[in-house]
Amino acid sequence: MEPVAMVMEKAWSFGLVLLWFSTLSCYLVNAADDKNGGFGASFIFGDSLVDAGNNNYLPTLSRANIPPNGIDFKASGGNPTGRYTNGRTIGDIVGEELGVPNYAVPYLAPNSTGKAILYGVNYASGGGGIMNATGRIFVNRLGLDIQIDFFNNTRKQFDKLLGPSKAKDYISKRSIFSVTIGANDFLNNYLLPVLSIGARISETPDSFIEDMINHLSNQLTRLYKLDARKFVIGNVGPIGCIPYQKTINQLNENECVDLANKLAMQYNGRLKELLTELNGKLKGAIFVHANVYDLVMELITNYAKYGFTTASEACCGNGGQYAGIIPCGPTSSMCKDRDKHVFWDPYHPSEAANLIIARQLLHGSTKYISPVNLKQLRNL
Repeated sequence: MEPVAMVMEKAWSFGLVLLWFSTLSCYLVNAADDKNGGFGASFIFGDSLVDAGNNNYLPTLSRANIPPNGIDFKASGGNPTGRYTNGRTIGDIVGEELGVPNYAVPYLAPNSTGKAILYGVNYASGGGGIMNATGRIFVNRLGLDIQIDFFNNTRKQFDKLLGPSKAKDYISKRSIFSVTIGANDFLNNYLLPVLSIGARISETPDSFIEDMINHLSNQLTRLYKLDARKFVIGNVGPIGCIPYQKTINQLNENECVDLANKLAMQYNGRLKELLTELNGKLKGAIFVHANVYDLVMELITNYAKYGFTTASEACCGNGGQYAGIIPCGPTSSMCKDRDKHVFWDPYHPSEAANLIIARQLLHGSTKYISPVNLKQLRNL
């Protein structure tokens, strides 16, 4: 038997360790509180619309860590970071407005460890989609299944940082999970002739969209089981109106590709139904629907009202009437009035457009964001 003094000493040492861990976890939570006004973390899932640099760390054909991408991104001094725009993404702007002091760190970046993750983690990947086959033309990308696998790793890190109880509260009560995905499932899967002609012969649009919805339902339920409770889910924008589609289909300035937009609208209808279903089924969760389609279509249709001079031509790109064939890179032509273009490149909005979209999601009415806007979601 051990002497009583030794047993007491071990108990005292163990108590000190527990006290130290408890104090550290309280310090980390309080430090985060001080900097972001009580808001927890911003967890961002999706595609190139919100990728903040994950694809920099992948051997992939889809990358934006080349100039002039990022030319207006102040945090990097105008250097490219892997964001597919000239400045901030919608996710960046939303995080800022919600009071997060740092941008959500890309999961694959070397600094995505320790207390940096308390402000959020970005898992989004250019070329990624709901379906695992989506984006294979780029060789590598992170689909939503893999992004959620990575969040599972982050979830374990939170337990180690804060302790299981505080981590669960921090994630479920104070953090927001945003998912911006689905466009690539059409543009770089179903509508891509080289890869999908077999799928399109064997699968109707209805069945493909049902597959997407079933996959997404399972993916969102996985996040719920990992303690996600506050969700914002973006629908698919008017993909038939992007400069790439207008250029390759030789359309007039005020025309869009009908099939692409019809597929997006059909998916969007089913997505809204899914979110209503999940709101009723998953206890304690709130799924907010972000109507990106109507928001972007409003900018495209009434661009002059918002201070833009064009909603057809890419600011940075090459090829065809709308500079819409070759993605933005060092040899691309670039407009001088970047804040006057709705589109930065053949596929992605400019920072000026992202700012308008983000502010509607933050403060807007149920026309664009429902049942609550993001400011209201934060305070629930």
